[in-house]
Amino acid sequence: MLRRLLFCTALTLSSASLFAQIPAAPPAPGPAVGPAFWQEQLLFPRVRDAKATTGPRVDARLRAKHLNPQRLEIFLRLIKTQSELEVWARNMGGGPFELLHSYELAGTSGTLGPKRKSGDYQVPEGFYEIDRFNPKSNYHLSLGLNYPNEADRALGEPNPGGDIFIHGSNVTVGCLPITDAGIEEVYLLAVMARASGQAVIPVHIFPFPLTPAEFAKRSMSPHYAFWKGLQKGYQHFETTHDLPPPPTIAQK
Repeated sequence: MLRRLLFCTALTLSSASLFAQIPAAPPAPGPAVGPAFWQEQLLFPRVRDAKATTGPRVDARLRAKHLNPQRLEIFLRLIKTQSELEVWARNMGGGPFELLHSYELAGTSGTLGPKRKSGDYQVPEGFYEIDRFNPKSNYHLSLGLNYPNEADRALGEPNPGGDIFIHGSNVTVGCLPITDAGIEEVYLLAVMARASGQAVIPVHIFPFPLTPAEFAKRSMSPHYAFWKGLQKGYQHFETTHDLPPPPTIAQK
């Protein structure tokens, strides 16, 4: 049965009002992995149009980095203070990731710190992955994050919220809008990676570069201990340009 999704909107009726969340249906939960995934996605007009108009630009980016679209593996990272979604890429089995392109956020909401409840405006922080492809999004195209994940649920918050997406447009109350042009590129890259066999597309979100100097500026923050729990995974990637093993990236 198709799962209904709720999307971020910028509509605010009053300080006491609920934010409108517009439902839209994805093709199916748990997208397939492998070449057939391309054919599934091309059933949708927006994906076909993106492949025709934006695909050549994406192909050029890959060629410039000597990346094979049939062996593509990607990793997404956002550092909130830099307001850019970074797309890192490599050929499967081909060594460390390298930065392919950065997409400026077209809108932001909330403050530094993790998301903990529905309606708090916050963008999550931590280690996530893409778990939904929506070619019929109310914001052109969108990629869903698996928030709340196991680490978020372990905190025991009664209503942590959900339905956090990377999407088009420029509106947000907790999602990551990168314009319609931006999401077309990122969506196509994600489809290529899934069709190449990448079952898990990681998305790491950090408040700021997790360096000693940046921590020193925020030593009194109530989120300090949480951020320190993310530091090991952040530093692993900074040092190796490879993903940390799962035990390393548990959110405390």
